Amino acid sequence: MITPAVNASLTPLPGHLYVVATPIGNLADLTDRARAILGSVDFVACEDTRTTGSMLTRLGLHRDLVAYHEHNETEVAERLAEQIAAGKSVAVVSDAGTPGLSDPGFRIVRACRRRNLPVVPVPGACALVAVLSASGLPTNGFLFVGFLPAKSAARITFLEKHRDFDYTLALYESCHRIDKFADEIVATLGPDRVVCIAKEVTKLHETFLTGRAEDVLARLTKMSLKGEFVVLVAPHDFIL
Repeated sequence: MITPAVNASLTPLPGHLYVVATPIGNLADLTDRARAILGSVDFVACEDTRTTGSMLTRLGLHRDLVAYHEHNETEVAERLAEQIAAGKSVAVVSDAGTPGLSDPGFRIVRACRRRNLPVVPVPGACALVAVLSASGLPTNGFLFVGFLPAKSAARITFLEKHRDFDYTLALYESCHRIDKFADEIVATLGPDRVVCIAKEVTKLHETFLTGRAEDVLARLTKMSLKGEFVVLVAPHDFIL
């Protein structure tokens, strides 16, 4: 009888930081490796202890949680790096998706790199990559800018600056501004610019709107705007 080899990557090592991607909607998207790491590290640093705590409970896992968010990120990053240097294993997660992409994560990784501490990515769900892969827009190159400023003038300035950009523009947008931003795309880049607006990816009401900006705007205004949005703007010369 052959005994299966133990997968060492499923066991967190002392003095390591694990950057763990969590589902963006569908809990089944959590990888086996992520589940194993989250269930075994000494601490899980997370944006919202309620959100992460609920996820871990649904998975039957119970870990010590440390609040790590935009308001305390600098201070907590240094404190956790000291814990890791002392031999603790720590996983950092965001409320959904991959930490560090428009979410906390960068500062704790930087703190560990400055101390030459091991940082291990545990990849998985990412809204940006998911939408790029299913959009039909060019993916040979793209510029991800996270969330644009809340003021309309700043968003329009960004669009004007990238009017003739050679690659796909990718960003996240709030449900409170998505309709206004779609209208700004039409007004600034023209009604024929190809865009993709994706809502609630991997969730029950997942929706992809891909096509001419004017047509996408018309469809967008007829649907519920509740949820999380990813916006892609195709290069100026792209034809769907």
